[in-house]
Amino acid sequence: MNNKAVDLLLVDDEEILIKAFEKIARRYQMGMEVARDGLEALRILGDRKIDVAVLDLNSPGLTGLQVLEYIKKNQLDTEAILITGRATIETAIASLKMGAYDYLMKPFEDIEVVVSLIKKAQEKAQLVRRIRELEEKHTSEASLDGLIGRSSKMREVYSLIENVAPSESSVLVVGESGTGKELVAHAIHKKSFRSQKHFVVVNCAALPETLMESELFGHVRGSFTGAIGDKKGLFAEAHEGTIFLDEIGEIPLSVQVKLLRILQDGEIRPVGSSEASHVDVRIISATNRDLYDMVRKGTFREDLFYRLNVITVRLPSLRERKEDIPLLSYYFMNRFTLKTGKKINEISLDTLQSLQEYAWPGNVRELENVIERALVLSQADRITARDLPPKILGEVFYRPGEVPEGDLTRLTYQDAKDRTLQLFNRSYVSHLLQVAEGNVSVASTKAGMDRSNFKKIIKRCSINVKEFKKRKGR
Repeated sequence: MNNKAVDLLLVDDEEILIKAFEKIARRYQMGMEVARDGLEALRILGDRKIDVAVLDLNSPGLTGLQVLEYIKKNQLDTEAILITGRATIETAIASLKMGAYDYLMKPFEDIEVVVSLIKKAQEKAQLVRRIRELEEKHTSEASLDGLIGRSSKMREVYSLIENVAPSESSVLVVGESGTGKELVAHAIHKKSFRSQKHFVVVNCAALPETLMESELFGHVRGSFTGAIGDKKGLFAEAHEGTIFLDEIGEIPLSVQVKLLRILQDGEIRPVGSSEASHVDVRIISATNRDLYDMVRKGTFREDLFYRLNVITVRLPSLRERKEDIPLLSYYFMNRFTLKTGKKINEISLDTLQSLQEYAWPGNVRELENVIERALVLSQADRITARDLPPKILGEVFYRPGEVPEGDLTRLTYQDAKDRTLQLFNRSYVSHLLQVAEGNVSVASTKAGMDRSNFKKIIKRCSINVKEFKKRKGR
């Protein structure tokens, strides 16, 4: 296939119409191909990338609807516009349900309308192509087993995973909540020699202390009230595979001793049993706590810490790799559109800017939830700033001395300062626009600012001035 995209493909056998479109193509500098029947159209579509296909519903060979069906079935990055006479208007409307971009009725009364429609369809086709290229990057250099990102920090993580996976060493994954620590553990397992064996996930924070030993190491019948039979522990289930101990810092000292024994001798002893059994298991642990500090305070065993922390994989927070936010946002958008069937294929630039300016205390997990919410609420074919929650846009007004939404102590000084300034700018400018009833000149004068600079802040804060104008006269 020729990789260079052609702007327009006309599928029609009427010479008058062909000449009219050739004139349009020359005037607006569009590359154009002509197919005089549906079969020839399929050959061109199979050989070239086409942005927009203008299809006559009654083209010879194959009808316009059959060509449209071919485009959709083969998932081509081509938008289709159907040409119809008044007698076939119902069929044209049906074509929209099949995925056509729009339809045109003959004869054309306004050539500018035709050109505008073609250009809008072309923009959509090119956007879809860019998204598809983005998806391809997800499965290549921009991703690794579910981890998404092509920032330098994530590339370092990918490289470390590749180097660590073949070894048998214990790995400690550190990072804030929501950064994807379990994905790292799973990626290491999948690339290890144990990949065909069990990968057992243990959320240590969710296990009651009274049942933790039983869950991890198993128990024998009668060892405690309710132990009506022998139970295999999670370590035994992970034999010859990998066990992932999430939130390892939540394990009490009494259990840490037994965990140390597994690391030293490879032995487990079920609760109530006097006999130990051997297990062959690789341990990957994770935490969002400072284990060094816990060791100093005596709440985490030092010998266990060094046994677990043979290799450390540090996952960056989302605010440390903001350049990955557009990639992640489109990844989640595409995943949710496939799941829901909702036709949304774009995230506006001001929305992406707002997403990149937010501090993301909940990291990638929070971004995923925000994109899902936006997709559900969106009433258009793209996600816009109005679909984002107020906390992202900084719409909650706060008085001097009050703390903005979110725990700033979790941020660096610079990030906290940027977040506070972002909230202030949006709140201050919004209130000025409200007072000025959407008049930017009046609002900028009140702020003592040049109008152009004031407009830059409006744009940076993703503020819709029209919303304030609508309030006039209420």
